[in-house]
Amino acid sequence: MTDPNHDAPVANPLPAASAVPVPPATAQSGAIRVMGLQMQEGRRIPRRQVFAWALWDWATQPFNSVILTFVFTALYLTSDTFLEPAVAKLGEGDPAYERALAELASGLGWAITIAGILIAVLAPVLGQRADVAGRRKLWLGGATALLVACMVGLFFVQGSPAFFLLGVSLIAAGTVFSEIAGVNYNAMLVQVSTPKTVGKVSGLGWGLGYIGGIVALVLVVVATAFDWWGMPTDDGLAFRVIALGCAVWTLLFAWPVLVYVPEAPPAPRGERVSFWRSYVVLVKDIGALWRDSRPTFWFLLASAVFRDGLAGVFAFGAVIAAVAFHFSSNDVMIFGIAANLLAGLSTILAGRFDDRFGPRAVILTALGGIIVAGSLVFFLHDAGKLVFWIFGLALTLFVGPAQAASRSFLARVTPAGRESEIFGLYATTGRAASFLSPMLWSLCIGIFGATYWGILGIIVVVAAGFVLMLYVKVPAEQR
Repeated sequence: MTDPNHDAPVANPLPAASAVPVPPATAQSGAIRVMGLQMQEGRRIPRRQVFAWALWDWATQPFNSVILTFVFTALYLTSDTFLEPAVAKLGEGDPAYERALAELASGLGWAITIAGILIAVLAPVLGQRADVAGRRKLWLGGATALLVACMVGLFFVQGSPAFFLLGVSLIAAGTVFSEIAGVNYNAMLVQVSTPKTVGKVSGLGWGLGYIGGIVALVLVVVATAFDWWGMPTDDGLAFRVIALGCAVWTLLFAWPVLVYVPEAPPAPRGERVSFWRSYVVLVKDIGALWRDSRPTFWFLLASAVFRDGLAGVFAFGAVIAAVAFHFSSNDVMIFGIAANLLAGLSTILAGRFDDRFGPRAVILTALGGIIVAGSLVFFLHDAGKLVFWIFGLALTLFVGPAQAASRSFLARVTPAGRESEIFGLYATTGRAASFLSPMLWSLCIGIFGATYWGILGIIVVVAAGFVLMLYVKVPAEQR
């Protein structure tokens, strides 16, 4: 077999049944004829490997759903627990009190912003180095262990202003480690799937992630309902125990991928270079993507836009429910559980459509569904809560399938031996476009003066991604 990027022959790291002839790169069509997933053609992947891989999504989801989104940061780290006692006593409605809370939220925002910059800068280079060294599992295991360490560290964030900086620093560091681990985890999708099963496998991972997050949230709700079985909850102990529980959850379920999924062989396309030299190699590789794998290049740009729209659906969904449709706190929690459960189940199901009709069709269908359901939420908002219960939940049916199909699409068009690097670029481009939904959300609300107008801002981002995706073509040999 010949490496498409080099003239020298290389050893085939896969069994003979997996080997396929490698036609030369075609500059005219903008495609490299052999992608990493094609090298899996004809292989039978043990179910144990597939499930072990997918279980990592289940294992790490509580960090996103419980710590980042619903519980630790929202209800604890940005609450008046971390205000100076004199300010905290002023109570809601006092300008100084509200300003102090805003400063906490701003501090968290800046920490997450710094984490996002680090991810954008580090993800593709670290992915590239993992490819060349054949160390995806090492990077996945190391980053997951550091994520667990951050969650354990949150147990020591006591309810006092002096511990706020520690709290946001651990949240930001956990975000970086989670994303770096995710880059290598996504790249391993190629190792546990074939061209005929990649959609189903990707959907299984995303679906288990959604459901795992819901199970974790339900456990928190149950513990709260029973008043923590008499455990003292002062000094933020309940929230600190929640963080510790998330760490234990990740340890319990993340290890199978490291044990049962074999390591990928080193990429035969390049030599090991210093860390800083890796950026020079990265620039050259991006140029090579433009020349030899044009669909991959354009998909990275298109997906950055529509993935930000998908993120906006979940980021602002609770706000829309509470403010625009006047849901109570219990209503919001019930809606969140139902939304994530539906998203998980629909994602698992949509994986089969991905393998049958292709990921591009699933992505376009899902984005179209989000545009229609979101528009109905916007135009029928005066009809009351029932509108959001129906069409808001309909929105969530399409988010997961679009995310899972996006991952499988990239796996299908990624040149062999460059999976971690390309998924690193996937993370970077996503971060680069992550301002779109928040910006249009805020602009629409600011211009028209009502929260429900923010829905229109999110729909505009999703629609822009839909249009860009129309111009992304699947290489002929991948259809």
